[in-house]
Amino acid sequence: MEQENTAQQPIPAKNEIWEWIKALAIAGILVVVIRMFIFAPFIVDGPSMQPNFVTGERLIVNEIIYSIRKPHRGEVVVFHAPEGKDYIKRVIGLPGDTIKIANNKVYLNGKVLDEDYIRDQVTADPNYNQPFNEITIPAGTFFAMGDNRKNSNDSRMIGPMEFSRIVGRADFIFWPLDKIKFVHQ
Repeated sequence: MEQENTAQQPIPAKNEIWEWIKALAIAGILVVVIRMFIFAPFIVDGPSMQPNFVTGERLIVNEIIYSIRKPHRGEVVVFHAPEGKDYIKRVIGLPGDTIKIANNKVYLNGKVLDEDYIRDQVTADPNYNQPFNEITIPAGTFFAMGDNRKNSNDSRMIGPMEFSRIVGRADFIFWPLDKIKFVHQ
């Protein structure tokens, strides 16, 4: 009677190495594709989005969402500013909207904008929102403001920005570890 060989045949080291090389190459290609076309890291630099974002926080920016749809009001976006820096700001107005700031309130199309993301700051400081004359947002642009209205270079100074300048939407804070969370939109 013949005995069955139940032990597996060893895989030659050459084949094992080749399998590892293929797996690492595929992983590397996926990382490059995801990084280039879908998600990008961004580091917050400056006080313009306090208290919701602080210097040194690292975010994941969704680069593909705005190739599918336009930004919505209230979303936090990263965009290329005119001076060559990337800014992180909140979308306040879209084409055709009118924006005005008076009496410490932001008015969107004649109605007070509910900004729960900075409600405590506005309540505590009667001058948090400095007056700004009414503007109608032109076609193909958006109006963005920092959450820290007293210390933000935004559309009040640089004007509405073209949609083509948008890098993506800030979706996730991944650093520091104690602040990991999805971004409130």
